[in-house]
Amino acid sequence: MPGWLAWSIAAVLLAIGEVFTPGLFFLGPVALAAVAGAVAAAVGAAAWLQLVVFIAGAAASIGLLRPIARAHLRMPAAMRTGTAALEGAHAVVLQRVDRDGGRVRIGGEEWSARAYMPDQVIETGTRVEVVKIEGATALVYE
Repeated sequence: MPGWLAWSIAAVLLAIGEVFTPGLFFLGPVALAAVAGAVAAAVGAAAWLQLVVFIAGAAASIGLLRPIARAHLRMPAAMRTGTAALEGAHAVVLQRVDRDGGRVRIGGEEWSARAYMPDQVIETGTRVEVVKIEGATALVYE
């Protein structure tokens, strides 16, 4: 089997592995390094040089691409949209909130709400924090 084919198969398998391991972003950069190894093999480089290209490519791509990808996974609150942007926002209780329900005002909008902690009861007028949004209901915590 030609070296470039072996490196290409390794790159494809690593890319498939990346798809099935979400959040880690480790196998993708190594797959790119395998592509570099395949290119080295295709131009006729010796096996030891192909290995050096692969190792250097893996180190470089993991060192450069992984931190960038991980930074994009942790999106700052200012960039969140939709209901995700409401998590961490402050609200005012309009109608007593407990595990069964209630009403809060988040910004200028009125939302149905439930207490985040099932045993918590939050009275009208209390300032709370939105912990999570489930459907059209805000889970709040005092």
